[in-house]
Amino acid sequence: LAPWIPVVGLEIHAQISSNSKLFSGSQVQFAAPPNSLVSFFDASLPGTLPVLNRRCVEAAVMTGLALNCSINKKSLFDRKHYFYADLPAGYQITQQRVPIAVNGSLSYSLCIDSKMSQMVTKTVRIKQIQLEQDSGKSLHDDTRCQTLVDLNRAGVGLMEVVMEPDMCCGEEAAAAVRELQLILQTLGSSQAVMAEGQLRVDANVSVHHPGEPYGVRTEVKNINSIRFLAKAVDYEIQRQIEELENGGTILNETRAFDSKLGCTVPMRDKEGKQDYRFMPEPNLPPLILYDAKSLPANMNHQQVINIDWIHERLPDLPSVKREKLVEQYGILPEHSFTLLNEDGLAEFFESVVKQTQMKPKKVIGWILKDLLSYLKQHSLTVKESPVSSFLLADLLNLLEKKEISSTAAKQVLAELWKGEGKTPLEIVKRQKLELLQDQKELEQICQAVIDGQENEVIMMVLG
Repeated sequence: LAPWIPVVGLEIHAQISSNSKLFSGSQVQFAAPPNSLVSFFDASLPGTLPVLNRRCVEAAVMTGLALNCSINKKSLFDRKHYFYADLPAGYQITQQRVPIAVNGSLSYSLCIDSKMSQMVTKTVRIKQIQLEQDSGKSLHDDTRCQTLVDLNRAGVGLMEVVMEPDMCCGEEAAAAVRELQLILQTLGSSQAVMAEGQLRVDANVSVHHPGEPYGVRTEVKNINSIRFLAKAVDYEIQRQIEELENGGTILNETRAFDSKLGCTVPMRDKEGKQDYRFMPEPNLPPLILYDAKSLPANMNHQQVINIDWIHERLPDLPSVKREKLVEQYGILPEHSFTLLNEDGLAEFFESVVKQTQMKPKKVIGWILKDLLSYLKQHSLTVKESPVSSFLLADLLNLLEKKEISSTAAKQVLAELWKGEGKTPLEIVKRQKLELLQDQKELEQICQAVIDGQENEVIMMVLG
């Protein structure tokens, strides 16, 4: 039998890091009291009009440039109609016809063996990035059989990043989203914290035989963790293959991932395709952007967005940071991935290297094997580590000067982890962990042992 080829495409909604919403002056704040951040426009009161947030546009342009997209100098806003309790206007303002950025690409890397020693780099095409507003939030109270609506999130600015179906498994999807998350956080265009709903992923999954057209796809909605994304995609691929091999058919439906059961479950079917009745947004003119060549001479720079100006100010992206780490410190490429994947770990490593005489290649071992395993064991982030970069550097200096053995250093690290405020040297002295350097002192200790065990020494000599 011909093998099945899985096809995975992703749609990712990233919440734009901005003080106010996309079309209103309401503040954006996670976990604020329900309905405390709602303007008249957010509640869709008659006569209210949208005013576009400049910061959100700049964040979308910056993200588009970082993902190698073409930025459309003229983009359009549209109304997408659907009726739901947490969408007071009965439509969402989005960019259906001409989005702000198109035709980009994202390179990501993943390990192809269990030892994390062989990396392979892949690329996924970015179809488009569009600006749109978020909906509110429905809170379902099962005990009272009622639904409560919180409009704090209504109108918050989102970037929807649409990826082409270029991936084939959960691991690839997870690696691509993790790389995107790092890029967004590096740019500052989104905090991209999945636990706070700032990055939400929909996965489109289908399977087909080689040479045949793509199979019927299902959409797994609102996946809120990278680990769950990998599991949801792999489960869905397996489910579709089993269904088809048992003579069944795949429905074009929307599914949800149940993280407790580890499987996807049906939500609603898509057979009768919903008509969103897209129409141009009448209250917003086309969004016009400029570059250095097209910028009119008499234009006030404060009133326009210059694509070239944003491009010049792009920070180093994660891929460049990794190359610099490998080049500067002589570490392995896979170690540079671990350093960047853990928030704050690269800075911690560089800080330790600056404060110690130990070679970076040896420092990385202590950070990745010892410190990181401690942090994971206690579910702590790098910033929450009770062992600071200063203390670890202090400890590694003792080891490098051969004042202690590496076994003793591990004991000291275990003590430092308790966070009792002692320095490595104090712990070494208190627990008598020093290595003896003095030849005479060593000879005296050996002589004392021999003198105290005369009978055993005689037996050994005679034996």
